[in-house]
Amino acid sequence: MQELLIFSLDTLNYILAIVLVALGLVIVFGLMRVINMAHGEFFLLGAYSVVTVQSLGGGFWLGLLVAPLFVAGVGLLVEFLVIRFLYHRFLDTILATWGISLVIKQVVILIFGPASQQVGLPIAETFSLLGTSYPFYRLFIMLVSVSAVALTFWLLYRTDIGLKARAATADRAMASVMGIETARLDRMVFAYGAALAGLAGAVMAPIMSVDPQMGLGFLVPAFLAVLVGGAGQVMGALVGAGVIGGTDSLAATIWSPVVAQIVVFTMAIIVIRLFPNGLADAWRRGGRGDR
Repeated sequence: MQELLIFSLDTLNYILAIVLVALGLVIVFGLMRVINMAHGEFFLLGAYSVVTVQSLGGGFWLGLLVAPLFVAGVGLLVEFLVIRFLYHRFLDTILATWGISLVIKQVVILIFGPASQQVGLPIAETFSLLGTSYPFYRLFIMLVSVSAVALTFWLLYRTDIGLKARAATADRAMASVMGIETARLDRMVFAYGAALAGLAGAVMAPIMSVDPQMGLGFLVPAFLAVLVGGAGQVMGALVGAGVIGGTDSLAATIWSPVVAQIVVFTMAIIVIRLFPNGLADAWRRGGRGDR
């Protein structure tokens, strides 16, 4: 029973971490039709922001506040200098953002070196649940992720900006004719997506090895979550993260992490083949995928 409880909490923690990264991907793709291959490096920058703040004498909590703001600024710069010239050029955005990811990674290596960095746990206490000790900090990660999801839904469905974003997603040309500044909206959405990735990197830094390759470890499952759940759908990111994260954790527990990757990719291929618009869309339509 105790092992099942710990497994369930760890799986939920992993799923919610994937959600944080996938949310940024899905809102950027949904509005801008941009596949951001640099999203993993935005995650990376969030973690290194915490490392930098701590090295300058600040604490983890200050780093957690600085990270999403800094990465949002980087996102704004990337959108202004590169992305805005590549809209409607789908393949070009993939190549451009992949190039940006390589640049960011090499800059990080030049500044911090290739060795891993460590961020101490800001909350070392544990709590007891049914006789099982579990770290408080992992619960904090879950709280941050749930809060980010709630904020994203509130912004999209309860604010004027969200209304404009959904209008531009549905019909970009019509939204522009109606007076919505789509270019300004693009910058805001891209920055917000980058900020979510930066927040994810910052909050995960204390329980991971902070190194130049860490972004890829979350970029791949986040992409799979978006594809499985449904590209361009916020709810799809939640569904996809649950499926990918749950399958990965279960397979890794039964077999091994290597086998888990094979299982996850195989499952993702089958789902994408059967439900090209994602599981969220299929469930909304009563379980009938668009085949």
